[in-house]
Parts: sequence; structure tokens; C-alpha cells
Amino acid sequence: MLQRLVDATAVAAEIARVRSLSGGALRRRWQAVFGRPPPEHLTADLLRRMIANRVQEEAFGTLDRATLKLLDGLARRAGSRPAERNLKIGTVLVRDYQGRRHTVTVEPDGYVWEGQPYSSLSAIARAITGTAWSGPRFFALKSCTPTERPEAAHGPAPPPAPIIRRATTVSPCNPTGALAAPNPFDPQE
Repeated sequence: MLQRLVDATAVAAEIARVRSLSGGALRRRWQAVFGRPPPEHLTADLLRRMIANRVQEEAFGTLDRATLKLLDGLARRAGSRPAERNLKIGTVLVRDYQGRRHTVTVEPDGYVWEGQPYSSLSAIARAITGTAWSGPRFFALKSCTPTERPEAAHGPAPPPAPIIRRATTVSPCNPTGALAAPNPFDPQE
């Protein structure tokens, strides 16, 4: 970040003035700062925040190109990151299917089921069921609406075992991976 000689109290005072703006004055200030009318869909709070950010950028400078590129890459990767990869390495997923218990371990490069490495939970679910399943849904990491179930496209699939509806995580607090008692306030149970 480029260092500039700036009076921080003057910047704080300017931001306080921006916070006090409303209606037409806020829109005129936006026009002066950005050189175009404000987008209609932005709230007054967001307009104030964006103007304040610009005031700070002009006073103190912005991030260097490398940092901006790094942050952009992190934001893009986090936005497209599947829910299943939020699992910590070492997590064990347990699913009963057709009377058989299936255990999957989360590894740094994917998953391990029956000693074989897999790159996705969906590949494991497909190997277990013989049909196209969403792995996160099969292991109850993601909810499923009736129209998104695989049987809608592939005919009726055997229902999951009624006793275990959710994958369990083996952890120090739950070393056996046993299911907790049903929650009476949870409509899914």
C-alpha cells in the first residue's frame, strides 16, 4: 500500500459528513465522487459506505495490484467452493444404505471409502447406490427438495435407511459417530 501524508482526522470528519447525508444530497455526493448517477437498486446505507471507501482510498491509497489480485482470487474460490469441501480433514461421514454402513473419511485430496480414494462425494454415492446421487445430499450435508431427488430422473431408488437420516461426524465429543436423539423442533427429523 502506498503511504501518503494525510490528516486522518480530516478524513474521519469527511466520512462523518457522508454518514449524515440523505436523499438528494447523498445522490449528488455520489455523482460528484463517482462521476455518474448512483444505481437505483443500492440502499442509502450502501451508497454511504461506498462513498466513504472512496474517500479513504483517495486519502490513504488503495491496495497494490498483487493484493487486489489475491483477494479477488480468494473471493472467487470461496464463492464457488462446494459445501462438501467445508469439511475438516479427518472428518468421518457415516451413512447406512440398504442395511449396510458406509464410512467415508475426508482426506486432503478428497475422500476415502473402502480404502479407495475418490475426488468427490458424488462419485462415492454413485458407487454405493448405482445411480446418480448428489454426494452432499446422500451424506445429508445438503438438503434435498422432492424434485431434485435422483429418483425423479432415474425411477424409484431404494429409500435411505429410516434409522439414520443424517451423516454423522466422529469427533472427540462423539467418538462413536452415534446419532443424537431426534430434535422435536427440527421439521426434517
